[in-house]
Amino acid sequence: MPLYKDEGLVLRTVKLGEADRIITILTRDHGKIRAVAKGVRRLRSRFGARLEPFMRADLLIATGRSLDVVSQASSKGMYADRIIADYDSYVNAGMVVETADRLFSTLDEPSPRQYLLAVGAVSALARRLHAPGDIGESYMLRALALAGWRPRLDACVVCGGAAGLCAFSTPGGGAMCGGDRTPEARTVTARQLARLRALLAGDWDALDGADDDDDGAGVVHAIVEEWAEYYLERPIRSAHLLDS
Repeated sequence: MPLYKDEGLVLRTVKLGEADRIITILTRDHGKIRAVAKGVRRLRSRFGARLEPFMRADLLIATGRSLDVVSQASSKGMYADRIIADYDSYVNAGMVVETADRLFSTLDEPSPRQYLLAVGAVSALARRLHAPGDIGESYMLRALALAGWRPRLDACVVCGGAAGLCAFSTPGGGAMCGGDRTPEARTVTARQLARLRALLAGDWDALDGADDDDDGAGVVHAIVEEWAEYYLERPIRSAHLLDS
């Protein structure tokens, strides 16, 4: 079978038979692939823990008829242990890999920028660089924007004016002023819109320096979750864990 090399981030795994797994991997140069890792569930597996969710690895893969086969895997980013040790990091990492999985169901070709964005988010969660919720929400908005679904947050999507922004419409595409808001639009404050802009830009100075506001953060999370589910046309189940 032809072989190819790539690096990838493990998104999810599914048991296959008594000892194997089907691994869904987001790769840098081949997009999302599904490959069989043979014997990976055995205690003496040559892959060890290198093909668990949230792990980044250099891969040698054999092309198969229906599913590829992982021939070699060497660790490139050992993120899983630190992520699963913290609940908030774990839930937000789940949100990242689930969003990437859903997103690449709609993309027809590889996207190295999407790959690096997902790896950066998982790595940041493992290293506790910022608040887990900020990392997860920023990833979702930036990944969707990179795919073509960027919310307009600096002006009204109807009239184009920058004054009096007080609502956000997911179907409408972003912020709205009081005169143009549609019935389904959600009321937002200037502070909440500023937080959304910071998440979309990856402005960590603004996000890390923001005052805690549970109510405002809840509204922003609901908007990000709604935006992702509306444009991906599927629920993000990991995001719902943050609602409870």
